[in-house]
Amino acid sequence: MSLQLWTNCRVATMQADAAQAYGLIEDAAMVVDAGQLQWVGPRSGLPSTLQQRCDVVHDAHGALITPGLIDCHTHLVYGGDRALEFELRLKGASYEDIARQGGGIASTVQATRNATPDELLQQSQRRLLALLAEGVTTLEIKSGYGLALLHERKTLQVARLLGEMHGVDVRTTFLGAHAVPPEFAGRTDAYMDEVLRILPLLHAEGLVDAVDAFCERIAFNPAQVARLFAQARRLNLPVKLHAEQLSDSGGAQLAASFGAISCDHLEWLSDEGAAAMAAAGTVAVLLPGAFYFLRESRMPPVDLLRQHRVPMAVSTDCNPGTSPCSSLLLMLNMACTLFRLTPEEALTGVTRHAAQALGLRDRGVLAAGMRADFVLWDLQHPAQLSYALGARPFVQTVFNGQPR
Repeated sequence: MSLQLWTNCRVATMQADAAQAYGLIEDAAMVVDAGQLQWVGPRSGLPSTLQQRCDVVHDAHGALITPGLIDCHTHLVYGGDRALEFELRLKGASYEDIARQGGGIASTVQATRNATPDELLQQSQRRLLALLAEGVTTLEIKSGYGLALLHERKTLQVARLLGEMHGVDVRTTFLGAHAVPPEFAGRTDAYMDEVLRILPLLHAEGLVDAVDAFCERIAFNPAQVARLFAQARRLNLPVKLHAEQLSDSGGAQLAASFGAISCDHLEWLSDEGAAAMAAAGTVAVLLPGAFYFLRESRMPPVDLLRQHRVPMAVSTDCNPGTSPCSSLLLMLNMACTLFRLTPEEALTGVTRHAAQALGLRDRGVLAAGMRADFVLWDLQHPAQLSYALGARPFVQTVFNGQPR
């Protein structure tokens, strides 16, 4: 395959040890070889021998280039919507009130079970295309709206198909422990037995990259989650956790004890939980869309996470009930305005730290040896990505070395 040279650009490498903010290189050049970055640096430093071997030259026309964006927490594949519940919340009903009355996740479970695979594909494809139009090259898609073998399989198969159809890397997460389905009402332990039966079957079919659970008083307690994580460990699958969203259940400490790659939400995270995450190398995934949509008042403890040096990722949490959003750029702005992240922290949260939250070490920064996933933007500075509401500065995505 031909060597490709990208030139006439500014590159935000997002490397952790860079001397400049964002790892920004003015007047940069990049060399791509077979889907991998071979060289990244100032154009003046490009070895002439390497430049002579490049038989395809791309003029970026002064564009800003960042790593491909990574949406590391989504529930993108689901049926129906929950607009009526949104109206109920505005009239005073809480998320927990709605869930206890059979709404919430249960209503999406019913809609997802009723949908055919093709219907799920068509609905979910619209959400995916919106993310791709903002430079997303990798995303996670969770199951958890089927809550039975047949329907969890259907959801994960659609997620895989979306990636194949649209040239995006989809990482699938089994979230069978998202809620207790109606047929197991009042029998949470029995349903966890079923989840433990389902997981190895879906894993054997190549449909599971990681395992997640919702550890909360309206879902699963730490002891039940520990059973699931032990099963995941036996299957050599990484774990992550919806933790400390509505209360401090000690989920972060539990997840860290299993070496979780991420804990997500974290509005009620304690100092002990943050310390445990730091020791385990667990990423904190912040979800400002859910915080905003639920009109929460308790923010995740960003200063505590900074104090313990816990990496912070940012994601859409795209789902029908608490974050019906398919704009990762909007999440950058919300992370800054609502959670007071700096623009550099926010961009790191959808590149380097988002990759870490998925257990991926080959992307999220632009450096030799990394995947050639990157985005060209009509911008002068990376901070602008977090700045303008509703702006679409996207120019072009390069996925695995191939412009699209």
